[in-house]
Amino acid sequence: MEKDIRINLHLEEDDTTTVATATLALRGDHFEARGTARRNPADAPMPIIGEELAIARALQSLTVDIMDTAHDKIDRYLSV
Repeated sequence: MEKDIRINLHLEEDDTTTVATATLALRGDHFEARGTARRNPADAPMPIIGEELAIARALQSLTVDIMDTAHDKIDRYLSV
């Protein structure tokens, strides 16, 4: 069996801050996580770096949320 699962990423940016929101719907569970990157005002603007950092941080947080949910389900299963 194969399955495609999509993670949606949304970016909001201004001159110094990028916020990425990652969302995933998986078999009735909904996950949402945010990642933020801020540019030092003394640094040259390079939006791609802020986007990459914000996305990576959102995905990292999403990973933790999914792992926590999986561990909770395992714990509930083992305590039956």
